[in-house]
Amino acid sequence: TPQKMTVQVVPGAFPTVDVPDHAHYTIGVVILIVGITGTLGNFLVIYAFCRSRSLQTPANLFIINLAISDFLMSITQSPVFFTNSLHKRWIFGERG
Repeated sequence: TPQKMTVQVVPGAFPTVDVPDHAHYTIGVVILIVGITGTLGNFLVIYAFCRSRSLQTPANLFIINLAISDFLMSITQSPVFFTNSLHKRWIFGERG
């Protein structure tokens, strides 16, 4: 027989784990480097695609679609992750 799953309301819904401070800072710096590299690299791909007529082929539309998606992920996700790593916790509250 299937078990019924229930959700319990737990005070302090975001439990934390004791992680050394240097681990937070190291991950934050790595994410910052990945974010900057991803933003610049994908921007250059988008720029080259828009400027070069020979690159504008139907097959390259898939590449540019991936570059745009990755660019948007880089500029929206990396700053949030970096900021949270520096504060060593989720800073946007329960609704964020």
